[in-house]
Amino acid sequence: MNIITFDIEEWFIEKTFGAGRTERYATFDRYLDDILAMLDRAGTRATFFCVGQMATDFPAVIHKIADSGHEVGCHSNTHRWLNKMTRDEALDDTRHAVDALEQCLGTKVISYRAPAFSIGAHNKWAFEILAQCGIQRDASVFPAARDFGGFEHFGSTTPCIVRCGDAAIKEFPIPTATILGKQVAYSGGGYFRFFPLWYVKGKIAKGDYAMTYFHIGDLVPESKGVMSRKAYEDYFKEKGTLLNRYKRYIKSNLGKKGAMAKLQSLVANTTFTNLDQADKDINWDDAKVITL
Repeated sequence: MNIITFDIEEWFIEKTFGAGRTERYATFDRYLDDILAMLDRAGTRATFFCVGQMATDFPAVIHKIADSGHEVGCHSNTHRWLNKMTRDEALDDTRHAVDALEQCLGTKVISYRAPAFSIGAHNKWAFEILAQCGIQRDASVFPAARDFGGFEHFGSTTPCIVRCGDAAIKEFPIPTATILGKQVAYSGGGYFRFFPLWYVKGKIAKGDYAMTYFHIGDLVPESKGVMSRKAYEDYFKEKGTLLNRYKRYIKSNLGKKGAMAKLQSLVANTTFTNLDQADKDINWDDAKVITL
């Protein structure tokens, strides 16, 4: 089972943290059109996790995705990481995001992904928040250590049921591979840009489960400059040291050239489905249960 997903926030990020440049919006529109055409040629339906404010500020983008036959999921309201929120803040953010998307679409939104996979052992209560907001399936768990969190020792790298308090959520974690004794992802974001295509295809082909995740920003072959301290701290909510800013610069730009061509080749030669169909195909009675 291979699941393809996209995280959609670029228009909102440009408006909020950039200069609101119309040429940037046009670039994002063009890449989204190319992605939708690519998926259509392959007969593939994806899940697009969209920031709630996208439904408020850029509803045409949300409608374009849904009208093309793809599932729209929630990706928080303002792309703020859950591990940087209090429980009350996370509840407010999720409620606003789900409501905005549902008002835009006129349908229920039951799939979710936290920005930066920011659900971990220290804020596992987030699963209770998601259940309170009508979310039934989640794709936020990165079951390994990473810069901005991760959920080490989660207990599963394949679809499972998470029980936390009164909540029961179907979880679709990010699969990992062992590289030099360390667990890393390979199927999306900067990892997809870094690893050669033959490696990614091989890992997907050999496994029984893969979850991909892509951002339009990963595919636009333009170099981003080093962020200013203020911009870094406003966005990442942590110290904007020169080291931190240069690490982010390298991760944001590595392998962008040719990334869209890699994605096109992967989609053309791999069978993918979306979260909604995967949910229907899984026998959840046999799924592992993770109690937090």
